[in-house]
Amino acid sequence: MKIGIIGSGQVAQTIAPKMLELGNEVMISARDLSAEKKEDWGKLPSVNMWVAEISRKGFKASGGSFADAARFGEVIFNCTEGSHSMEALQAAGYDNLKGKILIDLANPLDFSGGPVPTLTVCNSISLSETLQNVFKETKIVKALNHLAAEIMTNPGVLEEDTVLFMAGNDAGAKTWVMDTVLKKWFGWKNVMDLGALSSARGMEMYLPLWATIYGLVKTPDFNIKLVMGKKSKASSAGRKAVKERSLVGTGHNNKRRQ
Repeated sequence: MKIGIIGSGQVAQTIAPKMLELGNEVMISARDLSAEKKEDWGKLPSVNMWVAEISRKGFKASGGSFADAARFGEVIFNCTEGSHSMEALQAAGYDNLKGKILIDLANPLDFSGGPVPTLTVCNSISLSETLQNVFKETKIVKALNHLAAEIMTNPGVLEEDTVLFMAGNDAGAKTWVMDTVLKKWFGWKNVMDLGALSSARGMEMYLPLWATIYGLVKTPDFNIKLVMGKKSKASSAGRKAVKERSLVGTGHNNKRRQ
């Protein structure tokens, strides 16, 4: 499968090798293919440097503009900084994204006030929703945004199984992303579909808490584990049993009507 990645930073350069290892073709993208990417902890290779290095290992990797990556990819990853996502996707082109699944990993973070960010959009709308409102014919699925880059593609880094959240408006797109990308390719066991893309608001609002925890534990290698109470488990099992009995009864009634 051809994977188009909008962006070339740490997240893009983590997603891309995993996709290549799985046998996909990958194109990452940037405004300037020769510019090194500056991060707080140092520099990442430019797109041209990264492609040259990864291609020497025999992988089918390439680099291009945002529009090139959007046109190339059968599935698209938005790995840009949230403050630049709209501009980047507009450069990618509406028609190049039309009808495709776009997995949105971006967060609308503003670090101008210090290490714990504020959000440029929140409460009544999310970054993912603002993108969906413009790119109406693109199937946007929010996922992986609440994790450090390494954990996105390698949940085994953590000592216990944790939960991965996702959201989106297109049921078919979510099913494919969950079953193929998140579970089969990346190895996530526990994926929770939070529902419509409006749920991306909470997913993005978690990031200031994530940054606070990171500052305390001094490592990005952590995630959420959802632990249910004993009464909740019993209640859930009871509801399931009632539903199953109801379905059986409905089947008998249908047979009698036939």
